[in-house]
Amino acid sequence: MSMPRHRRGRVPPHCHAVLLPLLLACARIEPPPGGPPDAEPPRLLATAPESLARLPDFDGEVEFRFDEVVSEGGSASTGTGTGDLERLVVLSPTTGVPDVKWRRSRITVRPDEGWQPNRVYRVELLPGVTDLRRNRSDQGTVVTFTTGAPAPSVRLEGQVIDWTSGRPAGEALVVATLLPDSLPYRALTDSAGRFSFGPVPEGEYIVAGVLDQNRNRRADGREAFDTMRVRAKTGPAAVGELWTFVHDTAPPRVTSITSRDSLAATLELGQPLAPRLTFKPSDATVVVLPDSTPVPVKSALPKPVDDSLNAPAPKPDTAGRAAPGDTAARRGAPPPRRPAPTLGPAKPEKVPSRPPLTNQLVVRVDRPWQPGSTYVVTVRGVRNVTGTTGEVRGTLTIPPRAAADSARAGPDSAAARPDSARARQE
Repeated sequence: MSMPRHRRGRVPPHCHAVLLPLLLACARIEPPPGGPPDAEPPRLLATAPESLARLPDFDGEVEFRFDEVVSEGGSASTGTGTGDLERLVVLSPTTGVPDVKWRRSRITVRPDEGWQPNRVYRVELLPGVTDLRRNRSDQGTVVTFTTGAPAPSVRLEGQVIDWTSGRPAGEALVVATLLPDSLPYRALTDSAGRFSFGPVPEGEYIVAGVLDQNRNRRADGREAFDTMRVRAKTGPAAVGELWTFVHDTAPPRVTSITSRDSLAATLELGQPLAPRLTFKPSDATVVVLPDSTPVPVKSALPKPVDDSLNAPAPKPDTAGRAAPGDTAARRGAPPPRRPAPTLGPAKPEKVPSRPPLTNQLVVRVDRPWQPGSTYVVTVRGVRNVTGTTGEVRGTLTIPPRAAADSARAGPDSAAARPDSARARQE
């Protein structure tokens, strides 16, 4: 019995039922043509389950429902945390990447390991959901429920500050680890570095503020952080300020050294110094090579302290004075009036509770650096912000005076001499 033959390039009829669903699955979803353009972002209609619900046998998904089809983004959710929708979901308590699925007008979430019994779960959808026309929603929401644990009643409040810059850390990661089970609850700070999230269970927490540089919602090595231990009961619990910095157990080391002026050298370190660190002149030594002749040291100070003690005097204020040749001044015209000060109580300025961090030391000597010489600068007892102490050393080379003088002199005045000699001959 011979098998039926089909023409080349045609699909057999019995394959249509198989190929049609595949073609529809690969079709790209586009907004319908015609009609007025949609400029409204997706609007959140409902969430499930209900807030603060107690569901001991829950095995479903947390849903966020919108009034239109939302976009999956340019990067799909694959369980690695790099998908556009995965970045918008913060699920606690878990250390893994949640299972986030796009279902047209719904976004569903569940932990990769499944819901665990007797826990309080917090699922936060951050602002940033877009529709097919890329209209972005600034609305976020939180779903909190339990799988058998008592209803939560604690709210953690505080602020995360980047200690290096002295500024609040917007969109910093906050990880509140509940003891003794080490259950991590996570949230993000607002643009002012503040956080207030809950409800979470009562108990003792280690709260960490992290500068999440790679935006993976995890605390990674070499990222600046700070922690605070808090015992939280019903109601708001004040965490306070978390001053983040990179924790390093290695002692400081010199990365570069430059001559700041004829009597000072600036040592730049690879780590920030401990705040309020002080040195005596005997803590620093300077020798000139090759014979290691010592040079007397006048001071060794962190750069902000050295700036405050050795800043140049301000120039005299000439505002309101007549410039030379001003005819109005010669006629005896009165100087211009300055605007009257605004009356009313002065607004108090917020003073940082900690001094700023610096990674620079300034060593000053009693006699100027000699051009063309090389110096070895050593400072002992240098402690980084983590508390590790060590000795730092750097080599300073002063360029020859001829090169420095020619750079400052500008055009060579000797070029005019042949002209004057020729003028005498003429």
